[in-house]
Amino acid sequence: MQEVDVLVVGAGQMGRGIAQVCLEAGYRVALADTQAEGLARAQAALVASVPEAKPRLHALHWPSAEPLRAGLAIEAGPEDLAIKVEIFRALDALLGPDAWLASNTSSISITALAAAVRAPERVLGLHFMNPVPKMRLVEIIRGLQTSDAAIAAGRALADKLGKVAVLTKDAPAFLVNRMLVPLVLEAFFLLEQGQATPEDIDTSVKLGLNHPMGPLTLADFVGLDTLLAISEVLMRDLGDDKYRAPVLLRHYVAAGWLGRKSGRGVYHYDAQGKQVRA
Repeated sequence: MQEVDVLVVGAGQMGRGIAQVCLEAGYRVALADTQAEGLARAQAALVASVPEAKPRLHALHWPSAEPLRAGLAIEAGPEDLAIKVEIFRALDALLGPDAWLASNTSSISITALAAAVRAPERVLGLHFMNPVPKMRLVEIIRGLQTSDAAIAAGRALADKLGKVAVLTKDAPAFLVNRMLVPLVLEAFFLLEQGQATPEDIDTSVKLGLNHPMGPLTLADFVGLDTLLAISEVLMRDLGDDKYRAPVLLRHYVAAGWLGRKSGRGVYHYDAQGKQVRA
């Protein structure tokens, strides 16, 4: 049986970043994904970033039929409740009763995810900021059923990773995205209305509010599909019009212009994810 300290489910940008910081902290890590090609790319990128950690990195196809023991599992799948519930049910079947189960969700209810497993007190939210290796913050989210021991395990991980943890109750989009998403959506409304160019909208926030990047650049970085999903969760659960998604954002997502990961969003990107002129 393969034994690891941390199992990360999802080899996308966030999952890969979480795996990287765990490897850098000395953990044995298993990275799992449904897509063999994406998993192989993520594995190669991790070995290149943390070469000394190669013996501590294990890749596996998800859902896994391979016996596995992990002290903590972190789900980093798409921002979709049905997909996340499916992952949590698989984790519940795969791992022993002593494993902590965490979600990196940026908006979905931890309480709802916990209801999908046999011991919901083991479930907590660990929302890392993007890009994970550079951003120091981790939101630890307490669901209705989450135990104090689960919260303590989350804090211990954050400390070992050199992150700063903040604790929040389970509510739509938690802390950071609850405040950030209205700003990013407003930037899209300004763009939709022709108020200014994307570059000038971003520059106004960077220099006027001292943010490290503009909201449209950030949206491309996070993924416009993820932004839309968070907007829809906030709108549905809170019913406040300030969380409604601009038509332009919906059109970009429908067109497959998802941001840096697809090569086009508000801006254009090359194969390495570097912003280029159209």
